[in-house]
Amino acid sequence: MNGFTPTRADAYEPLDRATTDRWMRFGTSGTTTYPMLLGMVVEDVRVDYCRMRLPFREELLQAAGFMHGGAFASLLDHVMVPAVGAVLDAGQNFSTVDMHVQFMRGIVGGDKAEDAVAEGWVTRRGRRTVFCESEAFGATSGDLLAKSVLTYSVSPLR
Repeated sequence: MNGFTPTRADAYEPLDRATTDRWMRFGTSGTTTYPMLLGMVVEDVRVDYCRMRLPFREELLQAAGFMHGGAFASLLDHVMVPAVGAVLDAGQNFSTVDMHVQFMRGIVGGDKAEDAVAEGWVTRRGRRTVFCESEAFGATSGDLLAKSVLTYSVSPLR
């Protein structure tokens, strides 16, 4: 087992310190939100890029003993939030309008359980539409678990 090694981060410019600090706290403070319930943790955020971890928990397993596909899909979507949002002006809202997920491999419970780690990146950014891709890997195995192509809609500045 080689484990997951980030492959895309170095291709993206760093953000300023204040923006980085703000997005590193994504989903961890204030009102309990969905990413907080799942336990997602931002590991790196840059201009148009983010890496996020979904720690393994037995509660995320479905009845057959595999981590639920919805947990993977949530990770693939949520890893894009800091990547898309970090360069937007305050007051601009954005949301997923399209998402396609391909599931490659599952995570099982027991002694083979592992965290999932996702990298997400912007492939093209327009004023109102942002095109993205994300991939999730087993943190210990390094195996590709799932990948996604996403489109986000950005509201005009009000």
